Amino acid sequence: MAEISASMVKELREKSGAGMMDCKKALNECNGNMDEAIEYLRKNGLAKAVKKASRIAAEGICRVAVDGDSTAAVVEVNSETDFVAKNEKFQAFVEKVAQQAVKSNAKDMDAFLAESYIDDASKSLNDVLVEQIATIGEKLSIRRFEKLTADNGIVTTYVHGGGKIAVLVQAETASKDDKIKEALTNVAMQIAAMNPQYLSRADITAEEMDKIREITIDSALNDPASLPKPILQKLFDKALADGLFSEEDLKAYEEQKNNKFLFNFLSDAAKAALSGLAMAAKSSYIADKIFSGLVDGRISKQIKEICLMEQVYVKAEDGKQNVESYLKSVDPALKIVKFVRFETGEGLEKKNEDFAAEVAAQIGG
Repeated sequence: MAEISASMVKELREKSGAGMMDCKKALNECNGNMDEAIEYLRKNGLAKAVKKASRIAAEGICRVAVDGDSTAAVVEVNSETDFVAKNEKFQAFVEKVAQQAVKSNAKDMDAFLAESYIDDASKSLNDVLVEQIATIGEKLSIRRFEKLTADNGIVTTYVHGGGKIAVLVQAETASKDDKIKEALTNVAMQIAAMNPQYLSRADITAEEMDKIREITIDSALNDPASLPKPILQKLFDKALADGLFSEEDLKAYEEQKNNKFLFNFLSDAAKAALSGLAMAAKSSYIADKIFSGLVDGRISKQIKEICLMEQVYVKAEDGKQNVESYLKSVDPALKIVKFVRFETGEGLEKKNEDFAAEVAAQIGG
């Protein structure tokens, strides 16, 4: 058995990034052979990664990388804890993943992970990910990436909150001067803050629009207090005629029926009865012009909130100018083609950490 010196452990630690005790164990297992010890650490890291695969990684950061004015990429890499997300080694790794993405031609995650690592062609990106898991000691996941290339324009980036949100904006423009770049950066900030779901109304499919309408109709009928007065009065008349109100609700109605805060005096049962009547007559309300107008108005308001071009520009001096008008005021020929917005952990279930309860459970055990 070869004698393992402190300098050997130090060398292996610097080469692998693994912990000191892991390095010492690897050298012992491999009889001091440095190359074999590195391979041992890789394999051991893979075993650890498999063990951690079922754990939740919903923290982390997003990063962007650019290649000139016309190409940029965004990545999201997750960790189990925010503590690791703030770790310099983890952040340096995510920077490298973003740099890899902007040079990559991969179309999906499997192909991306299989690529040779940007800093070491002898390893795949997945190999390096496994090494990071072994070193950091948490489940890590390269969750997603996207790359945009503008053939006739530029791609602008914006990162908010230290990497909690990252945005790419692809635009067609003949000019690449500072005025155009500033305008696109402003729009990228708008996207980060207001989280639009679509570029414009034209991007909403007929099926999606039908779903929006259906949800808007149901939410209106299930909230009688928000219905137009003629419709609401008919609901009250029906509820009273059918004897659906308790004595307390009848009294409250008679005393407060001209009060705009009437619903504050009704019981939950009375409100539910009104909602039930409204939903039961749904088809007739859909045909009602007054109700239809209410629904159209609410849908229009939603579209202005979820479509970037129709959102009120957050820096608008008059508080009314929308994003489309703002861009035209900068340059009539400036056109946004696509945007990408990543928010760390969106859509993922986050681990509920109650450290006090955990300690108490351990003490009790």
